Amino acid sequence: MTDAPPWDILWTGAALATLAPGAPGTAAGDPYGAIPDGAIAARGGRIAWVGPRAALPGESQALAARVVDLGGRWVTPGLIDCHTHLVFGGDRVEEWERRLNGESYEAIAREGGGIARTVRLTREATEEALFRSAARRLRPLLAEGVTTVEVKSGYGLEPEAELKMLRVARRLERELPVRVRTTLLAAHALPPERRDDRAGYIDRIVAEMIPAAAAQGLADAVDAFCETIAFTPEEVARVFDTARRHGLPVKLHADQLSDLGGAALAARFGALSADHLEHAGEAGLDAMAAAGTVAVLLPGAFYLLRETRLPPVAGFRARGIPMAVATDLNPGTSPVQSLRLALNMACTLFRLTPAEALAGATREAARALGLAEEAGTLEAGKRCDLAIWEIGRPAELAYWLGGGACAGRVLAGVPVDGA
Repeated sequence: MTDAPPWDILWTGAALATLAPGAPGTAAGDPYGAIPDGAIAARGGRIAWVGPRAALPGESQALAARVVDLGGRWVTPGLIDCHTHLVFGGDRVEEWERRLNGESYEAIAREGGGIARTVRLTREATEEALFRSAARRLRPLLAEGVTTVEVKSGYGLEPEAELKMLRVARRLERELPVRVRTTLLAAHALPPERRDDRAGYIDRIVAEMIPAAAAQGLADAVDAFCETIAFTPEEVARVFDTARRHGLPVKLHADQLSDLGGAALAARFGALSADHLEHAGEAGLDAMAAAGTVAVLLPGAFYLLRETRLPPVAGFRARGIPMAVATDLNPGTSPVQSLRLALNMACTLFRLTPAEALAGATREAARALGLAEEAGTLEAGKRCDLAIWEIGRPAELAYWLGGGACAGRVLAGVPVDGA
């Protein structure tokens, strides 16, 4: 589907990485779906036309209210960070430094450190303070071309604090140029006051937190952490049953430290994604492939935790399981404020190709958020979220460590940040 001109805005003189290989006008066999000399138009916030500049239906100046010559710059879909814990109180830099000086995580945790510290500081923080700190962490992602970000709760671990985190996430979208998808992650850890009452805490999630988040329109999905140090498959299943009754899709932190069958559990509930997956087994991968569940790779946590067990990338490829890449931005195990750094890590540590990594932060990240029909590729009819780059070829987005290659963003057809 294409909209006939006149369009709101037309960008010409661009090299397009559509991330839609095989689409009309793209270079044959190119994994980026490249159009070397392309044009892209927007109307009403959506892509109205995309293709080779030579195929434009008339003189460019007569086709749109505004025409912009990009002078050979590259254009990709806006980047999507599909797994973050962006809203939290305080940080854990002191603990990180102490561990590097030889203190154990266990000793620090006994003093109230670790996730318990983040929970305490998040509960104590006002919504305004949480918003200011989250916005400060979000801005570097936007400067790198991110136009959509997922934000999880999970550091409140009681109803009002969890809802407070989700309200802050919604405010980020209202006040910054970005689209935010919110995820209720109340089943992240046991709160300190519930250490001896696991069943009671799960009861509270299913009876209070999920219904409240759904009724107030604060959550787009529900997540859980299925692991030996977190929640059992049976506990997660109760959470997911409740999420589905309230019309919320699910995601899962799965098989990061051990194979508890998290990948298969996620697939059983038709999860949008299963995330981490370093220890996922063959049965879990088969189930994910059958369910269409996306594998979200989080190399930042792998790097910070000095893990050695790689996620089964070859198994994902062999089964056609889509692979997304995200920062996992959080204060404890992945203080990563650069999605492009995550792309490099995915290539260097996990051996993704640069094309797979870029697809993982666009097309497959959109799929992991349930947005595949409207984001992640440059195709007519989709929302016009773009990133414009000062690069010579798309692989540079995963190659360079640092550097300001992003020349501007477009959000729902509106140029922002210099575009």
